[in-house]
Amino acid sequence: MDKPQIIAHVQKSLNYTLFDSKWVPCSAKFVVLGNYPRGTGALQVYEVSHGDATLVHESEKSKGLKCGTFGASSLQQRYLATGDMDGRMQIWNLDAVDLPVYSVNAHKEIINSIDGVGGLGIGEGAPEIVTGSRDGSVKVWDPRQKNDPVATMEPGEGEAKRDCWSVAFGHAYNQHDRCVCAGYDNGDIKMFDLRNMTLRWETNVKNGVCCVEFDRKDINMNKLVAATLESKFHVFDLRTQHPQKGFASLTEKAHKSTIWLGRHLPQNRDLFMTTGGSGSLNLWKYTYPSNRVTKDCNETPEGVAGTVTLLQNVTLSTQPISSFDWSPDKEGLAVCTAFDQTLRILIVTKLNRHL
Repeated sequence: MDKPQIIAHVQKSLNYTLFDSKWVPCSAKFVVLGNYPRGTGALQVYEVSHGDATLVHESEKSKGLKCGTFGASSLQQRYLATGDMDGRMQIWNLDAVDLPVYSVNAHKEIINSIDGVGGLGIGEGAPEIVTGSRDGSVKVWDPRQKNDPVATMEPGEGEAKRDCWSVAFGHAYNQHDRCVCAGYDNGDIKMFDLRNMTLRWETNVKNGVCCVEFDRKDINMNKLVAATLESKFHVFDLRTQHPQKGFASLTEKAHKSTIWLGRHLPQNRDLFMTTGGSGSLNLWKYTYPSNRVTKDCNETPEGVAGTVTLLQNVTLSTQPISSFDWSPDKEGLAVCTAFDQTLRILIVTKLNRHL
């Protein structure tokens, strides 16, 4: 009976397609982003109280909203950055959502993914937002600088443009170091070093990469989870990079469908949830090997991958689970949305027993 249980605490059916959900830091509120049938965007704020989720306020935008993050905002402001179907990146004050406090035509096509760092006390250095788009480019933005990105990673002239499905910040453990990882529809995973403006590492996992996430943004990079099509996810050990072999990794099959997301528990970086195209959730525990580093025949250090254990699984829906967000403040509390137009608040129990 020591297994964690995944309990659907609240289920709410809505009248639009739900793409993303995020907890508002230091509160019992969360935001839901999506797309109304007429093509306009939905931005709703809910509050959890007395066993229910109550709509606090909502706003309709001109274009559908695909993704959002609080990662570059201070804890005082708690501004939400969003990416929309037209390629715009905007930042909203949730107390006055009529007009954005920042808006830029970031990409020529839909922004598939967004992440932030340097806010909320997570990650040292400047607040920055990264966006990944169908136009093949990955751009890094400083909300204090109007109109122009501080970095752009895109294919050179004549190179094929691949749809960027996922972006994530990591390695922001001091004032200067910072990395962005991007996953593409052809299975490419690229890690960009923003300090040196170089491509630090790349690999191909043979299936489209739906999600990449570092286990922590604000530490010397430790692990990366990449979720892909065809029921697979990969965990890379990022502590040791071999000059030829790159990072050690493990591959696991799960969900019997596309794995849409991998999300690490904020209170314990070795537990993470994956969400499936079949409407299922899997909770995993990563176990490190006895030695994380070994040496090859040339005495060059190389990493050793650990193992993953399935702690619990549950099927919530018949449709893909498109977003999942752990509460940063309350261990085990989570919100998720699925393409059955339902948002769910989940409680995952006994996580403290798997330290």
